[in-house]
Amino acid sequence: MMDIEFDALSLHLRKRQILNDVSGHFHKGTVTVILGPNGAGKSSLLSCLSGLQKPDAGTIKLGGRALLNWPNVERARRIGLLPQKADIHWDVNVRTLVGLGRLPHQNRWGQNADDIAAIDAAMTQTDCTHLADRTALRLSGGEQARVLLARVLAGKPSWILADEPLANLDMAHQLDAVECLHVAAKSGAGVVLVLHDLTLAARIADQIVIMKHGSIIASGSPGQVLTKQVIARAFDVFADISNDSNGNVVITSVSRVKS
Repeated sequence: MMDIEFDALSLHLRKRQILNDVSGHFHKGTVTVILGPNGAGKSSLLSCLSGLQKPDAGTIKLGGRALLNWPNVERARRIGLLPQKADIHWDVNVRTLVGLGRLPHQNRWGQNADDIAAIDAAMTQTDCTHLADRTALRLSGGEQARVLLARVLAGKPSWILADEPLANLDMAHQLDAVECLHVAAKSGAGVVLVLHDLTLAARIADQIVIMKHGSIIASGSPGQVLTKQVIARAFDVFADISNDSNGNVVITSVSRVKS
């Protein structure tokens, strides 16, 4: 199995400890959601797991092999990262931008039939087909978010690591994006998302990890982790946990925990 395992990760940035002895195991074919207050270390953990940031200490394994021992191209084929601030720097059309997700798979002859099919499928999944000839830099924030997700999906990675992928999307396209990620997980990919919406996390996650001050303070199924006690400890709020008419968990903050 191409699982991701990490043990005793430590990271300092600008003389501040960002990650402190962080360990975990993420399984392919599942959706893991990382939650936590601002500055908890969520984005930094995702960056380390993608190979973009090297931790000061600790180990990360992809498929039982040290992450940093994977050749760059091989690692890029297996891990697709969608960072929180995924700026577009190239004045190219949308189809070209989405096609960049296929670069790790291409040889010197350029795109083949498999590449074209993967690009078409990713654009259809994210409702970007009608934007194909538009210049990416001239899209709205929500349109850019969909295009950048399409770029990751086009690569058909074994792992999708996405930091706040729903932040700029309207409600309809949030549902579409969640469905895309669920389809990827059902197809065998591992999906790790950083989110802030606890109710949404409860609905879509197989596993939830909650972080605070650079450490993991809870990990498990949504029912195990999203309790009033854990939420109070992590977010400094008292929360009401209920169910809507469809049986879905609804989490509402009620008041701050007073120190």
